[in-house]
Amino acid sequence: MAHEMALDKDVAITMRDGAVLRANVFRPKEPGKYPVLMTFGPYGKDVHISQFQPPAWEVLTKRYPQILEHSSCKHLVFETPDPEVWVPHGYVVLKVDSRGAGKSPGKLDINAPAEFRDFYDAIGWAGVQSWSNGKVGLLGISYYAAGQWAIAAQRPPHLAALLPWQGTYDFFRDRTRSDGIYSSGFVGRWWTRSVLRNQYGNAETPFVDIVTGERNTGPATLGADELKRNREDYIENVLSHPTLDAWYRERIPDLAKIELPTLAVANWGGLALHLRGTIAGWLGIASREKWLKVQSGPYFITFLMPETVAMQRRFFDRYLKGIDNGWEKEPRVEVEIRSADDKIKRTLAAADWPLPQTHWTRIYLDAAAKSLGPNPPAAKGNASCPALSEGVTFSTLPLERELELAGPVKLRLPVSSSTDDLDLFATLRAFDPNGKEVVFLSSTAPKSPVSQGWLRVSQRKLDPARSTEWRPYHSHDATEKLKPGEIYDVEVEIWPTSIALPKGYRLALTIQGQDFDRPGEPRDTGTGWFTHEDPRDRPPASFGGTMTLHTGGGREAYLLLPVLSA
Repeated sequence: MAHEMALDKDVAITMRDGAVLRANVFRPKEPGKYPVLMTFGPYGKDVHISQFQPPAWEVLTKRYPQILEHSSCKHLVFETPDPEVWVPHGYVVLKVDSRGAGKSPGKLDINAPAEFRDFYDAIGWAGVQSWSNGKVGLLGISYYAAGQWAIAAQRPPHLAALLPWQGTYDFFRDRTRSDGIYSSGFVGRWWTRSVLRNQYGNAETPFVDIVTGERNTGPATLGADELKRNREDYIENVLSHPTLDAWYRERIPDLAKIELPTLAVANWGGLALHLRGTIAGWLGIASREKWLKVQSGPYFITFLMPETVAMQRRFFDRYLKGIDNGWEKEPRVEVEIRSADDKIKRTLAAADWPLPQTHWTRIYLDAAAKSLGPNPPAAKGNASCPALSEGVTFSTLPLERELELAGPVKLRLPVSSSTDDLDLFATLRAFDPNGKEVVFLSSTAPKSPVSQGWLRVSQRKLDPARSTEWRPYHSHDATEKLKPGEIYDVEVEIWPTSIALPKGYRLALTIQGQDFDRPGEPRDTGTGWFTHEDPRDRPPASFGGTMTLHTGGGREAYLLLPVLSA
């Protein structure tokens, strides 16, 4: 039986300190006890996707009619589940404005212990309401996925299952600092456009309530000075903590404390923000019942597709309703392999990550020849360039047979700098026989390369307990400045990728000391919002010197590739 939907709007949820947050409860009209799917965040529970992210709404309405066939989407809020496709199946969808955002008054302090305490209290409230069966599941994208790791590690009562869709757990390495480098482009844009515009009391907001048409930021009107006093300065806080210190540690969850059933979904298009940390979150949790899917395509659209919603529902039916529906037979890991034309060549099912059938393969850099090849060069060589330049590109010969990759990539490279620091930007690329670059549509860029990796060389220290042959894990807890001219062996984690390259194609690696771009093209075609240009974090005196790459003569400089077939 399909349940008719009721909406309880702007419901008050009282926190442990007496503060009141506002929530929308979408529930079946028929009295009963139902499992709860919950989101908690600052984007605005009442801001329609067409306001918050117009391009995403345009893509959905013009290209994906099958989504609109199953819902009017009139309650569709960016990166959260559509209640119209859940309530008829016997679920309550609960959306909460976090403190200081939307309709919830108070001090705005996102990604912080204060927010996690509120999240904990809201889950406890949801678990004991008259319409709740006592089980709460978390479902959402990006911010509404990343927060799942943080709160699950605190083990609130009633929390029963997680479904983080493209959401990293690592607030330092992925969300704010690309392995040590401040992510100024993303952080600045996100803070001003996604968060500040929806701060409670902001009379200048462009957002209106879906239902009432009134200003979405509550009834109060706060002046500029009062708004400023009523929030933490997110950007200044990040800039003032250049290493992974105590401030960061209380914002990164202990994954070993998470034992709940979890379905984690990552997307190859999530370079520089969520891809790596979603997979790493899945790897790190202690859950025995956990599944990982790595997809291609527009991450927000795939979240809403009818067949995908059906998959999500099978997972929650099993763990929130207790239905024996055979979910446990789902492949533990499922990975889509991309073809060179940005389509899906095939889908692999596996028992673990990295994929057990991986053949870890080294291809070596030769600085003298600017080449990538199967054997290390015998003679020493080096290549120098200004760090703030197009850098140095290494390339294979045309492939003699198809090359299929799926998994993480590592770069080992001896480097020196004429200054006391250096940021490395490593971009894995591919080209067809005519020299045309193979590119992919990512979440923020129309021409994303195969993959990318970053490292602040003064934070090159590895954590030996967590590093593996295929993943260098940097502790980022100290800064060790460089001696100009001295050679340092560093390992750079290039983010996981998948691609099937036909015979005759070439694989290439571009190494720079600045963000990747293509000469003559707008930067945002390849890097998107993920630029690293704040001079407070990258003063030219330290990061604008000459970079030298060293290979051969016993120095190991190589890419470690996750080859499936070659």
